[in-house]
Amino acid sequence: MDQEIRVSHAALVAAIDRSLAGVHVPANVREIEARLMAEADLQGVPSHGVRMLPPLLAAIREKKITADPQTRLERDRGATCLFDGNRGPGRFVATRAMEHAIERARRFGVGLCLARHTSHWGRAHAYACQAAQAGFVGLCATNAIPVMLAWGSSHPLLGNNPLAIAVPHLPDPVVLDIAMSQAAYGKIGTYRREGKKVPPGWGLDAAEMPTDDPAAILATRKLLPMGDHKGAGLALMIELLTGALAGGLLSQEIAAVDATGQDPDSSKLFLAIDVDSLGERDQFARRVEDMLAYLRRTEPDARIKFPGERGWQTRTRYLAEGIPIHPEIVAQLQAVGLQFR
Repeated sequence: MDQEIRVSHAALVAAIDRSLAGVHVPANVREIEARLMAEADLQGVPSHGVRMLPPLLAAIREKKITADPQTRLERDRGATCLFDGNRGPGRFVATRAMEHAIERARRFGVGLCLARHTSHWGRAHAYACQAAQAGFVGLCATNAIPVMLAWGSSHPLLGNNPLAIAVPHLPDPVVLDIAMSQAAYGKIGTYRREGKKVPPGWGLDAAEMPTDDPAAILATRKLLPMGDHKGAGLALMIELLTGALAGGLLSQEIAAVDATGQDPDSSKLFLAIDVDSLGERDQFARRVEDMLAYLRRTEPDARIKFPGERGWQTRTRYLAEGIPIHPEIVAQLQAVGLQFR
């Protein structure tokens, strides 16, 4: 097949659900996995969507990821808790962890959940947004296998350790979701699939030279940090606030266990802040809108897109037109038996 296909959102969710059922993932887990995996494609981020299903299925079959995780709170102290994800599917575990943070924020004004023994969660966007859609400011971060050069190193030292922050706003939250590298590894993969060149500042080739060839960067895993030392420093601090603080594995230790990118035994941080505990919710909403309005009107020709806005617009369009699936991804899905019907 050499043409992309268009799939309805409902059909994509259902197909993912059937595939996960085939490896004995229970309904409550696969509902979250399917919904959030499809949501990434729906918002125009195919790097973190259904493309990730085949490696997830393989990891479950190989028992690197637990199909039916027995999650539990290891520590529960007021506004904070330590959550054990039992190496469960990452979207399910992350959703549960953010629920713990939100529940504590309702009681204490702020809630923090640190989760260990997790796996790849797809997009950080989903969990910060989960808090914002519930009326809370949300923040989350994770460690991951080393794919990023730092401080002049010749080989990857750090994970690109994504960070997401979301603020309540109508009709849709303002959501920043960034890797600490110039571009996420998965985004570089999207450029390769689509035959696009990347900016030369995104990574190095095998000769240690900047390159616009995404395949060369994928081969070396030598991504460059955003802002040079600033991105590297942020990645290190996220490592300390996740793997180190949780008593879990650090980036290089995760890679030693499994270098596929499923990140079993990674650690994640979830923070929720109750707006009402700090002031009037309506006033906060006005101040957010005042800032966005200022940015819109000051230079209207700049056509500013706020963090997350492009994704919400894409979501509306794809709900009407169907979600495009690249032919290479279609072939990968067919190889693991996924059928759209």
